[in-house]
Amino acid sequence: MSKKRKGVKSGLIVVFFVIVAAFAALIATNVTDHAENISLGLDLQGGFEVLYEVRPVEEGQVVNRDLLRDTVASLNARINVLGVSEPNVTIEGDDRVRVQLAGVSDQQAARELLSTEARLSLRDVHDNMLLDGSDLVEGGARQSFNPDTNAPIVLVTIDDADKFGDITSELKDLDPPENRMAIWMDFEEGDSYFEEILKEDSKIVSDPRVSQTLRTTDIMITGDFTVEEAQHLAGILNAGALPVELEEIYSNAVGASLGERAMDQAIFAGFIGIALIFAYMVIYYRFMGIMAIITLSIYIYIVLVVFNWMNAVLTLPGIAALILGVGMAVDANIITYERIKDEIRTGKSTMSAFRAGSRRSLSTILDANITTILAASVLFYFGTSAVQGFAVMLIVSILTSFLTAVFGSRLLLGLWVNSRILNNKPRMFGVKEDEISEL
Repeated sequence: MSKKRKGVKSGLIVVFFVIVAAFAALIATNVTDHAENISLGLDLQGGFEVLYEVRPVEEGQVVNRDLLRDTVASLNARINVLGVSEPNVTIEGDDRVRVQLAGVSDQQAARELLSTEARLSLRDVHDNMLLDGSDLVEGGARQSFNPDTNAPIVLVTIDDADKFGDITSELKDLDPPENRMAIWMDFEEGDSYFEEILKEDSKIVSDPRVSQTLRTTDIMITGDFTVEEAQHLAGILNAGALPVELEEIYSNAVGASLGERAMDQAIFAGFIGIALIFAYMVIYYRFMGIMAIITLSIYIYIVLVVFNWMNAVLTLPGIAALILGVGMAVDANIITYERIKDEIRTGKSTMSAFRAGSRRSLSTILDANITTILAASVLFYFGTSAVQGFAVMLIVSILTSFLTAVFGSRLLLGLWVNSRILNNKPRMFGVKEDEISEL
């Protein structure tokens, strides 16, 4: 026995435990932080999703890529008013835009904010145009307070004080109600001041009485506003009018409790699946299975870190892709381990079997990973948002699994094999003595 152990290189075993201990410490100290920093999709934390078909608003206008990009920019500006973190506004196909707002609480307000045209106009009581959005300074709307009553108001800056002065000079000399200036949101042909002002949900934001000439660049919009409503209106005006008309063709709302329950169930199912994989590897591949468990644990950690660095949004399909990636990583280990077992059965030494099995399995693993990455790339290019999330996670999982299952597993197992402590111990590799051919 002492003769057998004479050639054991214990230093390699020490290196193995140092590597494992270092990764264990790294994972234990910050895996929770990385997991908590990952942004969750609306199917996991609740939220609102809507798919719009983009239609031109002007005659002769063509919906092209530039117009779609302008629409996305305008929608993002409006979403900033809501204060939603990690919004996802994407172009789909030739004339569609998908909006995903995870964690939004007031979904109806979000829908109204996104779809309103936000066209501000100042008109007299006979609906004649006095000023429109082109007369406003871009980004010049802001929430403030009335100096007399301290009530919330919206201040809008116009670019020509003389023009506003001439308008107010004419209105101040008229008899009531002719001397009122109606401030409209989204005035449409056929709308009437006298009808609209009586409605509870009127498109007339305010209709102040003009009693003096106002040569100023600041217009004060008053109304029965709360601070939030005034901020909301200012935000819409600063976001500007949408360059197109949006027709809602699909929407999906997920409650926060439903999303939380879905995430808990997905994580629970993932733990069960991964635990069964670990158990199978240990039972069937013995010592090599233990190496697989170590590398798979490192693999899961690295995937979470990379996903966090990418600022990607994790969805239910993404969790499915992560678990599928574990299966792909296991598959790479199994291919290598089966090759090693086959070499041991031919009567080769442990070291020779390890080297030959690792070399012969590489091309098979590489081919399998490349074909899967190609399929995931196609899904990402042609798929919708949920499919794209699945594809991104799958690609990240495959690339990471290639590093851990191929190089990581071979490094750790190679330290033990090259230490010679596993020489003449085929059962440690799941091979019985009577299965070995005598040369």
